[in-house]
Amino acid sequence: MKPVIVTDPPRADLEQVTRLADYGVATVHEALGRSGLLGPGLRPIQDGVRVGGTAVTALCWPGDNLMIHAAVEQCREGDVLVVTTTSPCGDGLFGELFATALRHRGVRGLVTTTGVRDVTDLRALGFPVWSAAISAQGTVKATAGAVNVPVAIGGQLIRPGDAILADDDGVMRVRREDVRTGLDTAKARLEKEAAAREAFATGQLGLDRYGLREKLDALGVRYLTAEEYEKEQA
Repeated sequence: MKPVIVTDPPRADLEQVTRLADYGVATVHEALGRSGLLGPGLRPIQDGVRVGGTAVTALCWPGDNLMIHAAVEQCREGDVLVVTTTSPCGDGLFGELFATALRHRGVRGLVTTTGVRDVTDLRALGFPVWSAAISAQGTVKATAGAVNVPVAIGGQLIRPGDAILADDDGVMRVRREDVRTGLDTAKARLEKEAAAREAFATGQLGLDRYGLREKLDALGVRYLTAEEYEKEQA
């Protein structure tokens, strides 16, 4: 890894990213072909918060938050700071002081594969965080890393300026060039779900609405009475 800080990378259109976030991670993830999800290990420290912003990335060494300090300077209104490390680390690299600085710059939240601390204070500040751990373990500021370079989380490549969506269902990345497509496909999926919701509310079964009876039959699934089943097991 070359120690570098990249300034002012191209960013996805913030207004479009904000609108996309309103659809929610689950809907957008499905609408974009079940792509972009950063995995189940990133969990919110708060409930009921939904954010979308453009990624500023920080690649740190384990137990070292020097590059988060460098990344704060590169953040601007509407960004989401994305932090990961060169190898797994659950230490508390981020806390209330960082959040205070980021709020001043209009940053919408933090996504990190590391730990965070000062959780009560972060919640009181209303600064949204999705992290892999909560840990009071302190850190040092000693080793150079990188800011605004592509990073990999959960098998997904995140480039600076890509859209980051996060809510109670998790975190996902949408490539900056796919945000417009995401808006169109998420809208269509939401309309489809609304129609299904109305049908289910009136008693229709998913087996019938989605043609799943035929699929069960093709897979060799049989309907047996309890008596028939017991006889076959005897």
